[in-house]
Amino acid sequence: MDALTLFGLFAVTAMLVCYALEDRSHWFVLLFAMSCALGSAYGFLQGAWPFGLVEAIWAVVALRRWYLRPR
Repeated sequence: MDALTLFGLFAVTAMLVCYALEDRSHWFVLLFAMSCALGSAYGFLQGAWPFGLVEAIWAVVALRRWYLRPR
């Protein structure tokens, strides 16, 4: 497994974990947004720009959810 594949595996695993835990704390929503940004970077780095674009949109949506979520 090369470094780029490991980076992508880390990004999508972090997304999954943070999404599963986001009811516990608003910080998991923020971590989910950051994980989506990492997933987006992975998509663009591997040349799958549609994946990178969709993950970037998910990151913005998650950031908005974090911002609007009661603390």
